[in-house]
Amino acid sequence: MKHILLLCFVLGSLGTSAQYVPLKMLRYDEDYSSLESDTTDNFYHDLKFSPLSKSRQTYISFGGDVRFQYYHVINDDWGEQPDKNYGYVFSRYLGHADFHSGNHFRAFLELQSGMANAKASTTPADENPLDLHQAFFDVSVLPGQKKNLVFRMGRQELSYGSQRLISVREGPNNRQAFDGIKAMVSQANYKTDLLYTHYVASKKGVFDDGYNKNIKLWGAYNVINKIPFLQNADVYYFGFDKKTNSYDDGKGKEMRHSIGTRIWGKDERWRYDLETIYQFGGFAGKSIRAWTASAHVDYVLDHLRFQPELGMKAEIISGDKRQGDDKLNTFNPLFPRGGYFGLAALIGPANLVDVHPSVNLNFTKKLSIDFDYDIFWRYSAQDGVYGPNAAMIYSSSEIAEKLIGHQYSMVTEYTTNAFLHFGCELTYFQTGKFLRQAGPGKNLLFLCLTAELKF
Repeated sequence: MKHILLLCFVLGSLGTSAQYVPLKMLRYDEDYSSLESDTTDNFYHDLKFSPLSKSRQTYISFGGDVRFQYYHVINDDWGEQPDKNYGYVFSRYLGHADFHSGNHFRAFLELQSGMANAKASTTPADENPLDLHQAFFDVSVLPGQKKNLVFRMGRQELSYGSQRLISVREGPNNRQAFDGIKAMVSQANYKTDLLYTHYVASKKGVFDDGYNKNIKLWGAYNVINKIPFLQNADVYYFGFDKKTNSYDDGKGKEMRHSIGTRIWGKDERWRYDLETIYQFGGFAGKSIRAWTASAHVDYVLDHLRFQPELGMKAEIISGDKRQGDDKLNTFNPLFPRGGYFGLAALIGPANLVDVHPSVNLNFTKKLSIDFDYDIFWRYSAQDGVYGPNAAMIYSSSEIAEKLIGHQYSMVTEYTTNAFLHFGCELTYFQTGKFLRQAGPGKNLLFLCLTAELKF
């Protein structure tokens, strides 16, 4: 802990000089080659760029992420948990080394440790003491050209678009990764990824997240920028194969294909993100026919005090139309964010209709507060309610009511500098008729305090 506090002090004293590369969600996307000609001599510069050759084109970069979160929940799982009022602490440590040899070869290694203190029941997403999180190498075929082709092999994080299907799972305590190969083609205003991977199933031991043959993911993701009128568009396909999966309508082997498109962009005041996905395939002898459509639009009133940002999200996510038939209509979010509707992570994106208005206020460049309201219904009364990990929480159990509940949240974000961030999230969930009939149906109160250091 003393070393972490010392690092916070050192990084805080550096400020946010433009010479420092912005820290990204995918840490392997950071490029410190620009520091080759930088003569700055300080601790952070040496950490991010340590030359290993006279030409300085072979170098190694180090970085990490330390996050502490305190959770307090009243009526966890809407009253299903025996302890109605309790708190616990999550801690997460990520450390990576990024080796570059010229413009053609690169190797990336990252370790992850996530611990849960005082939480009554934990999953591997909560607690995984120490494991190899990422270990891959890149070979660049056309570096520095207008077009580039990169082959990547090994254990790696994946994140695409709005992270509706493929995410790093930043919300929960432990992030997720995949073992596989990927080819990345990029040129001006166009990028495509081709991938074939196996999902890395987290386990609660030390260095035991081995190769997993039970869950496969493959596909292609294309991003096109600077399109007239539309600005940006993503077009993608993902294939998913899981040895055993379960829904309200049964359990068995699943082979699912997802085809989607996303249109997104922004200007000085408007920001929009529209996405549709259609899924087909087979599950336990049934044919899969599922879909989702979502819209997210923000408008900034930058001429007013605190520059309020008005937001509106809406989603329709299919659920099973009729149990016991030869079709499955439940949407599968594949590898979602975890905290899909906030850190409280109560509901997942399957068999759902939600409307989500919000207001964000920027009090200073460092301090912002977001107020939002979300109302949830089941899309189909023949299907249950699913959690953020796509596991079923409550079966439909012949309950006709569709209203799941109302969620009220306030999220405060304070960023001291480029390295240190603090957050506070307060959520109140008022249960609807379905939850009150399916279980205890207690109203839930959730608090999360976050402190995170990235370097």
